[in-house]
Amino acid sequence: MHLKADMRCRVTFTLNGRECSGYAEPRTQLSDFLRHELGATGTRVGCEHGVCGACTVLVDGRASRSCLMLAVQADGKQLQTVESLACDETLNDLQQAFRKHHALQCGFCTAGILMSSTEFLANVSNPSEAQVRDMLSGHLCRCTGYTGIVNAILEVAEKRSCEISGPTIEEQENNNV
Repeated sequence: MHLKADMRCRVTFTLNGRECSGYAEPRTQLSDFLRHELGATGTRVGCEHGVCGACTVLVDGRASRSCLMLAVQADGKQLQTVESLACDETLNDLQQAFRKHHALQCGFCTAGILMSSTEFLANVSNPSEAQVRDMLSGHLCRCTGYTGIVNAILEVAEKRSCEISGPTIEEQENNNV
């Protein structure tokens, strides 16, 4: 990171697998830098106080509120935004489950919830409903009532768990009949 004559700093990091850089004033929020300097508009800005969770991105694999982080703090880090989830315009399993369970309505909070859920599922392979709801307590959604979101996350966790562990004995027996 280095300063330009107008006191803006060059910030360079890996965004969704690609190195990106731009200039930011030292006080620029990461959320604003992502949206306005780099064009990563999937990151939403809600409360700007870290309460609503709409701006959540992954920084070095950890869910972080981009409205509470300065762009200069991201220098040299690995960042993922909601744009990183789909591959070749194909929704990933979590996004597909959100669609299936009507876990989004206006969509404003969805990007942040997807990013927190991504980190959560990477760390908790077989969550309970209470664990999912606890994770979601850091997000405000005014449209859905959370039931569809919880169901989507639990479905993905179960499917991923089955893929890792393979078929159960009961499933194996049913396939042999």
